[in-house]
Amino acid sequence: MSVDDNTPVLRGCIKLPLPEDELLEVTAKAKDYAIMHGAAMRSKTNFSPDSLNFAPFVLVPSSFPRKEFEKAIALQPIINRLMHNVAHDEEFITTTLAETIKVDEFTANLFNIYRKALAHGFTQPISLGMLRSDLMLESRCRDMSMCSSSSSGGKDNDAKEKQEAKAKKTTKVGVARGISTSLGCWKQVEINTIASGFGHLGPASKTIQRFVLQELGHSDKLQHMPKNEALSGLCDGMVKAWDIYAKPQSVILFIIEDVSYNICDQRFHEFYIRETYPHIKVLRRTLTDVHREGKLGQHKELLLNNTEVAVIYFRAGYEPGHYPSQGEWDARYLMETSLAIKCPSIHYHLAGTKKVQQALAQPAVLERFINDPEEIKAVGKIFTGLYSLDDNEAGNANYEMALQTPQNFVLKPQREGGGNNVYGLDIPDALKRMSRVERSAWILMDLIHPPLSQGYMVRPGGKMPPEIVDMVSELGIFGVVIGDADHIVHNYQAGHMLRTKLSTANEGGVAAGLGALDSPYLIDSDDEDGYF
Repeated sequence: MSVDDNTPVLRGCIKLPLPEDELLEVTAKAKDYAIMHGAAMRSKTNFSPDSLNFAPFVLVPSSFPRKEFEKAIALQPIINRLMHNVAHDEEFITTTLAETIKVDEFTANLFNIYRKALAHGFTQPISLGMLRSDLMLESRCRDMSMCSSSSSGGKDNDAKEKQEAKAKKTTKVGVARGISTSLGCWKQVEINTIASGFGHLGPASKTIQRFVLQELGHSDKLQHMPKNEALSGLCDGMVKAWDIYAKPQSVILFIIEDVSYNICDQRFHEFYIRETYPHIKVLRRTLTDVHREGKLGQHKELLLNNTEVAVIYFRAGYEPGHYPSQGEWDARYLMETSLAIKCPSIHYHLAGTKKVQQALAQPAVLERFINDPEEIKAVGKIFTGLYSLDDNEAGNANYEMALQTPQNFVLKPQREGGGNNVYGLDIPDALKRMSRVERSAWILMDLIHPPLSQGYMVRPGGKMPPEIVDMVSELGIFGVVIGDADHIVHNYQAGHMLRTKLSTANEGGVAAGLGALDSPYLIDSDDEDGYF
């Protein structure tokens, strides 16, 4: 993510600043409203299992181009199918991760479970994928007509100059100044295949902001906030998998961390299932608990103290700290060899590694997994530059490129959960500390240049009244896909979430304490109803 003086600013949904007395009153109301509607977390600095803080949130929704939002929604089922096919391609997974597992112990441990499960044959062929495709707007997308005229002379160049001059004047609609007359195009930051959170907090942020807009007398703006059924969409995916398992007394198991800070997001999934499907019981266990309580039955069914598990939903298990001993790894292998339907299965988990995503962005690779040329073209457009750092000719050239122009890149390891990336000018020192072999555990990604939005970010213990700040947003689109290697039985888009952070921040995870809950306010390039 990169911001400079030429970064465009998307118009806001209402005129800011608000009068101070009105701002103080509505912010105080919104804080209480957030807590009372489950938009809350446990404090990391003053933890207590008996108390909650409201989750950081943006007071009014942030603008997002309608056309790009609709494209992302429409594309999600294709991305679901792509990742399902990738996860079931043994040769591709094995070849792609061959160098990474030599130097990345965590990925190697996951791959070892995959290898052993393959050798014995997967007990449960059905996988449940609950994915989240994270994207950011790229403000430097070039308008195709402008690009195509760049090599022409005469009148074409005159037209291009007029078009560029017009673009510089149209800052009202949030253009990349002098580059494009559009609101930007979206690029995929990553695809999450494990613990894809905010199925509750995504819709909850819309609930808060709807309340705020109504309190401020802007009910007319609500029509521009898209519906968001992420919680029901994801939970219904788990229930569909439970139905496929077809054992009425079996349960859904949530794998959790020892301490759950993002408790509301997790619990609301559980409570939705219990309230909507009261015949289905939900258990919460850590990997350590599963190691202590778990065993396989006569038909390889997973039993926790003799309770049969139909579906396993991992909200933990995505980082090394979740496996403090061999016992937790044994528990993961036990679950993988069981009859329970996993979300994710071990092959889905590996399909979500950064190295696999980097490989998918290479020319002609998508053709291996997608048959339709138009779908290949559509998916290919969302990839930003992703580069291998393997110890070969291409990887070494990418290494030199990163050293020479580090400000253009992000360095990413095979990790989830936020706080692991290296940005810009910090990249050379990080790379120089690695051996040639160690570099293969990382990938390089082009830095995205998102447009700015401006608004009030409300945080626990933050300044009152809050100040207007420059922000950038990251949109996550949820998807659910269920099937085996040969057939997909369910595949749908399942809602969205928006995280917003200060424009000066590199990382933006709300659960990690770096971002804020938000929701999109959809705007059109020719829509005059808006403000800076």
